[in-house]
Amino acid sequence: MSEIYRHYERLVEITIQGKKFQVPEKNSVLRCFQFISPETIPYGRFCWNQECQYCRITCTLPDEEKPHEMLSCKFLVMPGMVITGLAQELEWCLNAKLKE
Repeated sequence: MSEIYRHYERLVEITIQGKKFQVPEKNSVLRCFQFISPETIPYGRFCWNQECQYCRITCTLPDEEKPHEMLSCKFLVMPGMVITGLAQELEWCLNAKLKE
């Protein structure tokens, strides 16, 4: 079985709806969500190629004040990014991890 994550050397910290997580650098945000919740993200209705729009997030990038809306399947994770909004499908898949 091939590795699903791009090669990474370290974990970086991001914040999702006020909760901090360590995720692999150099990976898409959606793949990092799978790292956080491997038991739910693979079963979400994600297409992984920007067609479905179920992976839409709202986030603020480091050194910026204005939030951006983007697709988590197409954007690489950045250390210090703060995710404040999740599409309904992502909200459902990450619900248990966000409440821990």
